Amino acid sequence: MASNMRGLTQFIADIRGARVRELEEKRINKEMANIRKRFKDGNLDGYQKKKYVAKVIFTYILGYKVDIGHMEAVNLISSPKYSEKQIGYLAVTLLMHENSDFLRLVVNSIRKDLNENNEINNCLALHAIANVGSQEMAEALAEDVHRLLISPTSQNFVRKKAALTLLRLYRKHPEVIPAAEWALRIVSLMDDTDLGVVICVTSLVMALAQDHLDAFAVCYQKAADRLYRLTVEHEYAATYAYYKVPSPWLQVKLLRLLQYYPPTEDNTLRKVLHDVLSTIMSNSAEPSRNVQHNNAQHAILFEAISLAIHLDTNSPLVTTAAVLLARFISSKETNVRYLGLDTMAHLAARTDNLTAIKQHQGTIILSLRDKDISVRRRALDLLYSMCDVDNSELIVGELLRYLKIADYGLREEMVLKIAILTEKYAGTYKWYVDTILELISAAGDHVGDEVWYRVVQIVTNTEDLQPYAAKVVFEYLKSPSSHESLVKVGGYILGEYGHLIANEAGYSPMEQFQVLHAKSQFCVAPTRALLLSTYIKWVNVFPEIKDQLVNVFERYRHVLDVDLQQRACEYFTLASRPDDDELLQNVCEEIPPFPPRESALLGRLNKKHSDTEDKRTWIHGGKDANLERELTRKGTRKMTLGDINGNGSANGVVHTTGAGGDATADTINSLLGLDLSTSPSSATVSAFPDLQSAPAATLAEAGIPRLTVNTNVDRWFEKLCYTADGVLYEDIQIQIGIKSRYHGHIGQLAVYMGNKQAAPLTSFTTTLHTEEPDAVSVSFAKLAPNSIAPRTQTQQLIHVECKKPFSKPPVLSVSFLAGSHQTIAVRLPIVISKFVEHVKLGQADFFERWKLIGGPPRESQGIFPIKLDEAGHVDLAKQRAIVAGHSLNVLDGIDPNPNNLVAAGILHMSVDGKVGCLMRMEPNREAKLCRITVRSTSENVASEMQRLVQKPLNADTALS
Repeated sequence: MASNMRGLTQFIADIRGARVRELEEKRINKEMANIRKRFKDGNLDGYQKKKYVAKVIFTYILGYKVDIGHMEAVNLISSPKYSEKQIGYLAVTLLMHENSDFLRLVVNSIRKDLNENNEINNCLALHAIANVGSQEMAEALAEDVHRLLISPTSQNFVRKKAALTLLRLYRKHPEVIPAAEWALRIVSLMDDTDLGVVICVTSLVMALAQDHLDAFAVCYQKAADRLYRLTVEHEYAATYAYYKVPSPWLQVKLLRLLQYYPPTEDNTLRKVLHDVLSTIMSNSAEPSRNVQHNNAQHAILFEAISLAIHLDTNSPLVTTAAVLLARFISSKETNVRYLGLDTMAHLAARTDNLTAIKQHQGTIILSLRDKDISVRRRALDLLYSMCDVDNSELIVGELLRYLKIADYGLREEMVLKIAILTEKYAGTYKWYVDTILELISAAGDHVGDEVWYRVVQIVTNTEDLQPYAAKVVFEYLKSPSSHESLVKVGGYILGEYGHLIANEAGYSPMEQFQVLHAKSQFCVAPTRALLLSTYIKWVNVFPEIKDQLVNVFERYRHVLDVDLQQRACEYFTLASRPDDDELLQNVCEEIPPFPPRESALLGRLNKKHSDTEDKRTWIHGGKDANLERELTRKGTRKMTLGDINGNGSANGVVHTTGAGGDATADTINSLLGLDLSTSPSSATVSAFPDLQSAPAATLAEAGIPRLTVNTNVDRWFEKLCYTADGVLYEDIQIQIGIKSRYHGHIGQLAVYMGNKQAAPLTSFTTTLHTEEPDAVSVSFAKLAPNSIAPRTQTQQLIHVECKKPFSKPPVLSVSFLAGSHQTIAVRLPIVISKFVEHVKLGQADFFERWKLIGGPPRESQGIFPIKLDEAGHVDLAKQRAIVAGHSLNVLDGIDPNPNNLVAAGILHMSVDGKVGCLMRMEPNREAKLCRITVRSTSENVASEMQRLVQKPLNADTALS
């Protein structure tokens, strides 16, 4: 750049040649004055503007303030020449902050460059958007960046930059990006043939999915499929092999993405992930001599172990991982030790059985004294997570010993963890008091108020502990130096329970007063105020030292601190009242037990470990803490299919108190049992009768596709409800056909998807959505191919299981790229009648059972209009075919009227067992009406079977 502009080259040379700062400033001031004059005079061509703006940029980079060149930079962006446009964009990104008024002038120029077919200009514009990233720019240009990302004509390097630009905008202004609406289109790019594009898109998906789990749920399948192709099938370009490891950065991102979602129940996906994780662990079993190869393998391995732990802590893979981790925590490499300890902490936080980890307890304790502070911190986290009833005293003892020599940066966290472990696993209250007081004595300034508040709460609520606590705290106060937190605990406990030990040798009222009052001169005003409250309590229970206490009140009546002075005056007045006055006794009554509240210590610790941009999928502290966290996250989850259709809770969001709440409020709540939080808004989720009535944005946020609706689709679905095979959907691009078979409560559907075009369908994805997962389960036998060649078809097997009665069939969603992104969502013909099997009954048996079941609610009846055949007769053949198609056995000779149909069947369910179903159909040719009556031992089954059989026969609603 400078070689083409002699003036700029000379200016840089002069600056470098300046021997002192004053000469440099003189040269710069001279140049800036000249540039300011040139800009003011105007009539500059593109080259001159470029040269002078370049000088301004160089001056700014040197650290000098510049206040010229902004308008010229804006003009350069509009230049058709690349060199001038490049300088203009560079000036805009460096000289203008995100709230600059000049940015409004460049938005249209940036949009013009984004929409051009020139990829160089596209990239310059994307760089500017990502670097400036203002709110106004994000609102104006996010759509254009997204269009550039998904455009099939965009070059790969442009799409990579577009994905990262969107990521930058989302991190700064998440409210501007309609993430849920763009979810399917963005996720489809994870199937791109260029791994560079996939890496960038995966980074974007990771950020978006954390806040929109349901909307991006399809990325789980994409990630698993891509990992399988990379690790098992070795499907990647040679340029993306890093020291023979296929794209380690992409593998790590995909493994982390999978951990954002709860473990899948889909057996096909579980098998795919098992093969992937097994391959990764076997590849990393033996270390290589090549450092770079080792680094790449370890990065993937540790993330793979974390995923294995996340999926199932009892799997053989986790057993293998525990053996590998034991080797890593003893490694000579600091990075490997760090990652080994961190991953082992993850295992300890999830597993039911800590035996494998406890075998290496000595090594972990030694890691507390590692030369690297990050390793020491991970060792502390691991010890905290692996602590239980059996090893709590050993671990807490080790942590207390280490606390005295630990780094100051670790001490506050150590104090919180020791206090939590001591309370959680205390075998006896005496051990708890001894440990906590030793902790307060040793840690000093690093003990937060939450720690001694909790001690006070437990001592107050445990009557048997009170005399022992008073003795122990008195002994600690007798030491020459006591920290102020210890004085606070001592003041409170001795004030409330000092009278319980006053008759024992060495614990007389005078000795208690002398020991405690000797510490007051070294304390701050709030602590002295607490001690004054202790003294007024003693006035009530220790009349023998009343004179000394009154003297203290008298002295404090004249201090400058307003709070101390007011307390002293009030307490002096109380203490001066007659001995037979009951007011003092009433005021100084023993404090009642605190109501049970969750410890504020956990809230304080969680606040220190608040989530980062890449949210942690687990927390330190054992399985119980992680289960509680999962329940909390489910309580604040986004809307689900059930919520949208009115089957969920009344409120769409369950308000919970977050871990990052105000520590003071947590403390007050913990001690007083008061709910000081504001009342959450009572916004409710509207109940929608079906998927079609829900708004598009609501469906997108929940990750639910909108059903494809037209007359043909409904007709095909209705016919397949009582036939075994046929067309489910067809358009000019794709045909979807069904073949099905059922036995008992189990079924299997073969779904044939044919590409009718002369071009391939790429990024092909199939997903299943179930509104009633507790009643019916559906899953693919294998993952769908990610593309379908022209004029060919692929087959997908779906396994079905009926558990309970259900009324809403599962939905099959098919998405693919065919020029643009297409999504088709159709109902699968899976209804409860498919799980009905024939039963043979005689006339006597049928009517006996008919009467036994009785009328409503186990009876469902309907009267509907029917069409007569061409001869004007009731179409008995059609009625018989539809009833038989719904798997009911048509019984001949049961009803005296030959035109009436009688049928019976048994519905098979894996959870609710077998349910009988009887049906009578009575057509009336003259009235062109038909009455259908269904009786069943389950009222839900009766109404659903009546609806299914009636719909295709109803002259008003039948589509076929």
